[in-house]
Amino acid sequence: MAIQTGSSLPRLSIEQLGISPQKVFDFLEYLKAQSIELHSFMLLRHGHVAAEGWWKPYEPALPHMLFSLSKSFTSTAIGMAVQEGLLSTEDRVVSFFPDDLPDEISPNLAAMTIRHLLIMGTGHTKDTMNALHQAEDGNWAKAFLRLPVEHEPGSYFLYNTGATYMLSAILQKVTGQTLLQFLQPRLFEPLGIHHPAWQSDPRGINTGGYGLKVTTEDIAKFGQFYLQKGVWNGQRLLEEGWIETATSKQISNGNGGDSDWTQGYGYQFWRCRHGIYRGDGAFGQFCIVLEKYDAVIAMTSGTNDLQGVLNGVWDHLLAAFELGEALEQGEALEQDQAFEQDRASACQGSAAKQLQRELEALCLEPPVFQRGSEREGMANGQKYKLAQNDFGIDHLRFQFNEQEAEVYIQDAAGEQSLKLGRQTWKPGRLTLFGEEEPCAGSFTWKTPHDLLLTIRTIETPFSHTLEVQFLEDGAIEIHRRVNVSFGATESAPLRGEPVS
Repeated sequence: MAIQTGSSLPRLSIEQLGISPQKVFDFLEYLKAQSIELHSFMLLRHGHVAAEGWWKPYEPALPHMLFSLSKSFTSTAIGMAVQEGLLSTEDRVVSFFPDDLPDEISPNLAAMTIRHLLIMGTGHTKDTMNALHQAEDGNWAKAFLRLPVEHEPGSYFLYNTGATYMLSAILQKVTGQTLLQFLQPRLFEPLGIHHPAWQSDPRGINTGGYGLKVTTEDIAKFGQFYLQKGVWNGQRLLEEGWIETATSKQISNGNGGDSDWTQGYGYQFWRCRHGIYRGDGAFGQFCIVLEKYDAVIAMTSGTNDLQGVLNGVWDHLLAAFELGEALEQGEALEQDQAFEQDRASACQGSAAKQLQRELEALCLEPPVFQRGSEREGMANGQKYKLAQNDFGIDHLRFQFNEQEAEVYIQDAAGEQSLKLGRQTWKPGRLTLFGEEEPCAGSFTWKTPHDLLLTIRTIETPFSHTLEVQFLEDGAIEIHRRVNVSFGATESAPLRGEPVS
């Protein structure tokens, strides 16, 4: 086992760590073949990084939105609070919120404990999160406690993000600290996780079930911490018993089979096939712990095909450990030899070197159609008044030069601009899709009349495509779509009229 020092995990070659480079390469090829969009990938074994890569414009230093992978961090905080005697898993939920209870407390609500929140066994029949978001007074805990609890707690599994929020709210009630503040000295600082950020509700309580942002290496450290049963740098941070319980099956969520969402659920961790467990989040944010192989896999993504990602891991990366072990024992690996021979004509070197070149070249290429159009001259500097829209944009205008386009956007807060590279990525910052965040933008001409803008918000899974059609009457029509979404991925066309 590696001894962690400093902020970064130690590195060793993939061959030294007994992993087949060909099978890792095959995993990358599988992602391409299945059109699965990963943003980052990190593979650890024996406490060392064996392989890592980021698909440009995503970068190692950038945090990434974790969505429900945040839940596993919330569970960890509860474990630490239990360890310190601040609360118990058998504490009743209603006991923490005497001022927010409904006039009549149902038997099922009265019976609900912290453990029921942890195992997604609250007894609700639908996720409570929508009701929490709709609370007019911003009191999410009060809204949660007023919802009907149809089943006896512990008897019925339902994935319920509101339950994880309640864990956060309880922790803050008990400690006077947010989740983020509580975990800072207990987990984040010891693991060298710098500048974590967590969204909050209107009352300043971290959302718990989503909203955490950390880097891919931070996710990998978290997985390694669990693989090491709560020990880091020789110091025990969390009891081994808690980790064993949290990552084992505590409630049934289906009948097994080929789905990795029906293998059982622990304390905010999913059980997987092959005796593996994971934390995961919407659109493909993964922390996978493979105890049998002393390994961790961390990934961030922008895909709806989460099962497809896991299928690729099971089909290719598990074999990478098995073939690698044969290599360590001096056995011939015909597949790896063939891998080297097939690519020898393109570039000399071992399979590991070939894999490294592939990892370093990873890129989500921007769309490329036509480099330019005569429309650029006509549209240069022209202002377009937009119809009413969800973004609150009043008007926009374009400015083109040889290497880039600049889009000027006017809303109630003033004017902002974003530069986009001509058929290449250009870094920038934008508030168009919410809070100001870093992004990468590019543009190309799909036809002489259709301008295609691609904007990736590179700390999230989201990539936004705006197709701007220049119409014969001088107006524009904007068609917007997003790669992944909890709702519709396409918006109604938006018309813009030219103004002087």
